[in-house]
Amino acid sequence: MEHVKRYHSLKTIVNGRELLIEGPISGSELASYRFDDGLKAFRIPEQQHQALIEIADLPEGRIIVAREDDLVLGYVTFLHPDPLERWSQAQLPDLLELGAIEISHLIRAGGVAKKLLEVSFADDAMEDYIIITTEYYWHWDLKGTGLDVWQYRKVMEKVMGSVGMVWMATDDPEICSHPANCLMAKIGKRVPPESVEAFDGMRFQNRFLY
Repeated sequence: MEHVKRYHSLKTIVNGRELLIEGPISGSELASYRFDDGLKAFRIPEQQHQALIEIADLPEGRIIVAREDDLVLGYVTFLHPDPLERWSQAQLPDLLELGAIEISHLIRAGGVAKKLLEVSFADDAMEDYIIITTEYYWHWDLKGTGLDVWQYRKVMEKVMGSVGMVWMATDDPEICSHPANCLMAKIGKRVPPESVEAFDGMRFQNRFLY
């Protein structure tokens, strides 16, 4: 499968900061930018910056950023699921995982997450993919936002829903380990039925026999 990446961008102002939201960008472009110290939900900022550079250069990898001049203040990633996760078992070339979305506290509450997704899905090539996101409450910045797990879950559903992602049932043990965890997905218009069937097969693997 050829992974087509078409660049899109938009400008917005949040908390007096003029932001350019753009992507997909290359690893070399991302390497030339600075990375805000507040982007530390998954790793220390320097390590996360390097991880995003590597994702950007994967054939299927997509990084969309929100930046003020050369300072990255938010990002979203898309890539094939981790080989250790069940979502990689069928090895579908047309399945991408929204692996991370992170916004600096400097521009929170400005609708930046929705705009990152808006730019991500502006590329018509996204209609060739099943896009999934696995939401685990232990990745959420409950302390920084002051929200409880259910309030945060509601926010996440609203953000993901802005581009047509919907909740989907699954018997994945990690997702089922807490009721706030969830799987959300969007199936592109050009995804073949056999890919959808394979995806459904990964969603449910613990069927009971009667």
